[in-house]
Amino acid sequence: MIDVSRIRNFCIIAHIDHGKSTFADRLLELTNTVPARKMRSQFLDQMDLERERGITIKMQPVHMNYQLSTINYQLNLIDTPGHIDFTYEVSRALLAVEGAVLLVDATQGVQAQTITNLDLAKQFNLAIIPVINKIDLPDARIEETTKEIMELLDCSPDDILLVSAKTGQGVAQILEAIARRIPAPLEYNAPFRALIFDSQYSTHKGVLAYVRVFSGSFSPGRGITLHLVNKNIDIEPVEVGVFLPHLSKTNELCAGEIGYIATNAKDPEAVRVGDTIGSVAIGTYQEPKPMVWASLFPAASDEFEKIKDALLKLKLNDPALSYEVEGSAVLGRSLRVGFLGMLHLEITIERLQREFGVLVVVAHPTVEYEVVDANGTVYAIRDPVSFENIRTIHEVREPWFLVSIVSRTTDRGSVIELAKQREGEVREMNALTGERMVLVVCMPLRKLIAHFFDDLKSVTQGYGSLSYEFREMRVVDLAVLRVWIAEKAVSQFSRLLPKAELEREARKTVERLYEILPRQLFALKIQAGIGDSGGAGRILASRTLPALAKHVTAKLYGGDRSRKMKLWKKQKEGKKRLRKHADVDIPHEVYIKMIGK
Repeated sequence: MIDVSRIRNFCIIAHIDHGKSTFADRLLELTNTVPARKMRSQFLDQMDLERERGITIKMQPVHMNYQLSTINYQLNLIDTPGHIDFTYEVSRALLAVEGAVLLVDATQGVQAQTITNLDLAKQFNLAIIPVINKIDLPDARIEETTKEIMELLDCSPDDILLVSAKTGQGVAQILEAIARRIPAPLEYNAPFRALIFDSQYSTHKGVLAYVRVFSGSFSPGRGITLHLVNKNIDIEPVEVGVFLPHLSKTNELCAGEIGYIATNAKDPEAVRVGDTIGSVAIGTYQEPKPMVWASLFPAASDEFEKIKDALLKLKLNDPALSYEVEGSAVLGRSLRVGFLGMLHLEITIERLQREFGVLVVVAHPTVEYEVVDANGTVYAIRDPVSFENIRTIHEVREPWFLVSIVSRTTDRGSVIELAKQREGEVREMNALTGERMVLVVCMPLRKLIAHFFDDLKSVTQGYGSLSYEFREMRVVDLAVLRVWIAEKAVSQFSRLLPKAELEREARKTVERLYEILPRQLFALKIQAGIGDSGGAGRILASRTLPALAKHVTAKLYGGDRSRKMKLWKKQKEGKKRLRKHADVDIPHEVYIKMIGK
């Protein structure tokens, strides 16, 4: 059994692109955790998707042995993502450790997500080791970045360590600081208890629970039955171990350690992140609230169950996902899935394809509105059908978020203009060291998810960064944008929008349908508007798709014009009857193109 006083549990927190994965590589090398022949760049980024995009998506624990003087330490690192969409991953890691290395890029300084992650670490009362990375670069702003960190942490410059993760300069001093500055886990005189901070599914071993052990010890050989406090079900683990970073089997897990327990539970829903293994609950994580909702349709109609099963297993590894089954008469069954942001949505779709081999079509992402009826009952609404089912609507509210933007002061005008274009309200502006600023803006979530981050990067030449948090619900005037083709409503194209955006979106919808709808034997009228096509509402945009041209007189030769006139009249009457009685043939591909984001 290891001496608890020699255990150090910590994580690395940083803004995206600040060199966190490279820094973790150097730690693995210096502690000889990974042999040189097996070492590769971004080693802890286990997914190909992470290495391709150059970002960390999933937290990754790793067990390292380190010797300082004559004392052997066990270092348990949890590498965390840096993007705002994966803040929930960071929060789960922080509850399992006693300290954090705060990594800041010397060329970029303190960024929005740096501040957000630091605030999270402070909430958990973690020991913070501030580190400035990329000091070897010619445009490194070491002095300015030092002042920014001092203001954030109220610390002295001697507390801040300098490192170049690329060259390895200063990394040895970081390891020493981890051993000296991060406290050992508290020792509890209690039966075995462990907090599940992550999990994944194994076909042969069932659910693998990633745990931080808070008290006692456990070895599967003892034949102890464990209890999941939140579900009150018994499980009989078949294996325990640590992360090297691959799964490495051990004889037992002891208090203070971070490792995994192979539960042998075959039901992916049996074990939940935040559960306690043991008789007394340690505490749990706050349930993440989805910010963006989108319907996922199978690309092949017979693969719905495959997608549902894949999402169930992916949710085990990504508890921020939430979903519910819905249906469409034309497109079949689908899943309404909640995401933490647009990047989270994109990553999930990629993972479904790569890890489970399923292709999905994503409908237009939307946000969740609150609708209050005349009786004061509040409904959570995400689609037009649910909205129209409420007969007496008193008011509709939408989420507004407080957005913190860090950028250069020279970009102030461009950033403010961008925010105002998105209905943003500037709340405050604070100066940072080195001609930089923090601009705080309040804006509706529907505008924030509409490529705001990409536009911010564009107007700031890549220097802008942001973080956001929920602020309040505000009243909004919503309406359903309807689409009619040949004067028949097509409900699958309906969308829930603020009234101020209806005309613009109506024109875009009609133009898009005009481009992709196949021409019929008669002219097709394409309309978009509100209310009913019979006159209860109004048409906001309209175009007519010409009929297919058929030269019925091509076979004629000679004779007078009356013969051609007779055929043209007959064709015209036929098209009129067809337009009145025939159903418009809208191919499945048109629906897919229209609902796709």
